[in-house]
Amino acid sequence: MTRPDFEALFERLVRDVPDFPKPGVMFKDITPLLADHDGFAAVVDGLAAAGRDEAGNTVVDAVIGMEARGFILAAPVALALGVGFVPVRKSGKLPSATYSVSYALEYGEATLELHSDALKPGERVLLVDDVLATGGTAAATVQLVELCGATAHGLAVLMELSFLHGRDALDDLDLLALRTL
Repeated sequence: MTRPDFEALFERLVRDVPDFPKPGVMFKDITPLLADHDGFAAVVDGLAAAGRDEAGNTVVDAVIGMEARGFILAAPVALALGVGFVPVRKSGKLPSATYSVSYALEYGEATLELHSDALKPGERVLLVDDVLATGGTAAATVQLVELCGATAHGLAVLMELSFLHGRDALDDLDLLALRTL
């Protein structure tokens, strides 16, 4: 199977929304992409490739999605790989015992949580999110995975905003970005 032309797909189905959520920000709205069956299917297949070996075999035990748009992408990727989906949520949103990791934002701090029994020691996990920006969310999620005794296999994202240097926060974690801006 040939890899879709993600650049053309994104040009057609991801719209720019200037000054959202604040002045000076160019927001990448993926809702038209999600609404397009063929485009969404291509994205799910593209992201799932990060959880497969060269022969197409699944090499991960679970897929993690980071709140909130990461959930939309990670759940179908988990189904495509034949593994379970695990959510990483903002603080206070999970009902059982959790691990927590706090990290710095541009202005302030955020905390992410993962159920402490969500992953088993030794499991290999694919992280999936919509955008890699500064890398803070992804790096915090890797820490949560490690607190469970599992291993982050890689990170798959729809878009990487390379001008924010998020890769620098990921050490040697494998990264698959379907589109780099």
